[in-house]
Amino acid sequence: MYKIKLNNMKFRAHIGVLPEEKILGQNLEIDLIVETNFTYSGLDELEDTLSYVDFYEATRGVVENSKADLIEKVAYDIIQRVKKTTQRIETVEVHLRKLAVPIEGIFDSAEIEMRG
Repeated sequence: MYKIKLNNMKFRAHIGVLPEEKILGQNLEIDLIVETNFTYSGLDELEDTLSYVDFYEATRGVVENSKADLIEKVAYDIIQRVKKTTQRIETVEVHLRKLAVPIEGIFDSAEIEMRG
């Protein structure tokens, strides 16, 4: 068993509770951790591993098409979509950061972590 990680993917999304968030859009950062349920055999063949390209494309597809209010919904949908790419996945973990949060205060981002 091993993990594949995609770190700090950046996307522009039109999600959020406030109408302005959906109209103007905002920047998201996403970390994805995919834990496999098989042991790598040591062969140098793509068929003997998992393709992180498939995981990136699944994540991008969810983010670019989502009109969700909550980042939790986006994270949940990413987990479900990534799991559909292959049966050799044990768990998927998503760290999703919303960089421009409409809250009066000083901080870098709001982040959720979800595992499924």
